Amino acid sequence: MPTPVRISDELISEAKKYSRIDHRSITGQIEHWAKIGKCAEENPDLTYSLIKEILIGIEELEQGDKSEYVFGR
Repeated sequence: MPTPVRISDELISEAKKYSRIDHRSITGQIEHWAKIGKCAEENPDLTYSLIKEILIGIEELEQGDKSEYVFGR
């Protein structure tokens, strides 16, 4: 269930810029940042790019793409 939250005008302004670049809604952009931030806090040794690749891999699995990963691509 969605819950309204208060966020700063500065964060909304930044989210507007990035949401246009990434073709997301403002809410979607903030949710994306929250997901990445949560993963980063839970896994402080992982880089942003590795977290992003892991999330892409999870999404691919959920969509049925189960190709074998080849290291060193």
